[in-house]
Amino acid sequence: MKVFFELKWYFLQEKRAYISGVLLLLFVAMLQLIPPKVIGIVVDQIRSGSLSSAGLMQWIAIVIIVALAMYVLRFYWRIMIFGSAVKLSRILREQLYDHFTRMSSSFYQKRRVGDLMAHATNDLQAIQMTAGAGVLTFVDSLATGGFVIIAMAATISWKLTLICLIPMPVMALLTSWYGSLLHKRFHKAQEAFSSLNDKTQESINGIKVIKTFGQEKEDIEDFRRQSQEVVEKNLSVAKIDSLFDPTISLIVGICFFLSISFGARFVLNGELTIGQLVSFTTYLGLLIWPMLAFGWLFNIVERGSASYDRVRALLSEKAEIVDHEDALHEVPEGDISYHIVSFMYPGEASSVLQNIFFTLERGGTLGVVGKTGSGKTTLLKLLIREFDVTEGSIKIGSHNIHDYRVECLREAIGYVPQDHFLFSATVAENIAFTNPNASKDEIEHAAKLANIHEDILLFTDGYETVVGERGVSLSGGQKQRISIARALMMNPEILILDDSLSAVDAKTEEAIISALRDNRSGKTTMITSHRLSAIQHANLILVLEDGKISGQGTHEDLMAEDGWYKDMYLRQQLEELVEHGGR
Repeated sequence: MKVFFELKWYFLQEKRAYISGVLLLLFVAMLQLIPPKVIGIVVDQIRSGSLSSAGLMQWIAIVIIVALAMYVLRFYWRIMIFGSAVKLSRILREQLYDHFTRMSSSFYQKRRVGDLMAHATNDLQAIQMTAGAGVLTFVDSLATGGFVIIAMAATISWKLTLICLIPMPVMALLTSWYGSLLHKRFHKAQEAFSSLNDKTQESINGIKVIKTFGQEKEDIEDFRRQSQEVVEKNLSVAKIDSLFDPTISLIVGICFFLSISFGARFVLNGELTIGQLVSFTTYLGLLIWPMLAFGWLFNIVERGSASYDRVRALLSEKAEIVDHEDALHEVPEGDISYHIVSFMYPGEASSVLQNIFFTLERGGTLGVVGKTGSGKTTLLKLLIREFDVTEGSIKIGSHNIHDYRVECLREAIGYVPQDHFLFSATVAENIAFTNPNASKDEIEHAAKLANIHEDILLFTDGYETVVGERGVSLSGGQKQRISIARALMMNPEILILDDSLSAVDAKTEEAIISALRDNRSGKTTMITSHRLSAIQHANLILVLEDGKISGQGTHEDLMAEDGWYKDMYLRQQLEELVEHGGR
């Protein structure tokens, strides 16, 4: 039951609703005591011959009034308690979403998407059940059970009541044991469901690759294996769950046996009337729900407890990229200076970047080239603080990038990553993502700079064409150019193109680069590319090799040296010449 104490913060927050709901529930529990008493009185009056037609109608009217009152009160306490539980689910869902948006990339490298989805769906549903049905069951079972036992003992026979309660301690011990087993097994079942969730999402996202390599059977078999594991884990939960009802039914049966056996003797001895015994057994029938509810309560609470533990563990993880208390509330501008002694990814033992020292003047263009895995993307991600420098610093103007609020820093940077993600929305909405209030002319201007405007006009609905999830209806080059247009909508102080021209042809690349140079005067641009023609105009070019700078300067400077840059440039020029048939 510790989960109720752990949720105390919310119960206090919604105390008016919960207190009102509990009070109404208690009133309903007391009203339930009236019909059994009325039945006992009527039985005794029938036996004594003192019951008149008018008297019978009076008793029936009382029972009907009580039933109607219980109906109305149950309606209102359900709204109050279950309504509050839905609010808790909403609060936790918003906390999770806020937490997801604040976490750095390293958090997502350690977590599976399917697991995060399971937290936001199944786990929150289990917690909602605990705050709703769990609270209801806890209060109702205790209140109804307590009031019924008091009524049995105080108004009928305390001796018969004690006799009937003899099996209760056994039930308490068994349900407690079942509950501890249920908690462990449900936790494992949730983890298995998270893995299946992740597998499903991964297979859907990679369905083209799976089909291309003819791996459908293998993928289906892997899915069946994980699905079977989920079934087995949930069956282990169901086995424990299925013990509750038979155990409680057995206890209830023993209680009825004791009440009839000893109650009949008390009637024969004159200690009870037949009507009182009827009332007693009717009261005992009312105890069936609290007993069954008690078993159900353990089920709900243990599921909710396991899920709340999982959600709290997730929310307790601290964001690695945070603002300092005195962080600057201004958009950075100025020269960009890198002074990186070393950088390694969290959890890694070796450095990805070493001895990176350079300064890019404001308004200049930086080109970063090198072999695959040389650290080009990492170099740029450090500027937007996707990760923090391990040893060293990066400055914009006179301030370290750590001195700025993360929000302000990223407001200055338009970043176009290698993996181009498009939302399931119209082309216009995708381009205007960074500026939702942009006019049609502004959207079209950004599209023209990215050399995608003419392509968009050929779409079925132009700028109102809806692109599928991740832009699957577009070519790779079209995705890249829409992503570039989206970044340009910010009119950022610093534009980063991380190998964002790889899927376009040389002519389109030249048009985009030319448009950027003409329209971004005085603003900084940073480009990584495997195609050297995309960066040969840069004011500063860095050649990276194994995370270190092996050469730097302008295109002319690097061509004057015998190194990787010159060899690669000449090779690419030759390839382009061959591709165009020597023209």
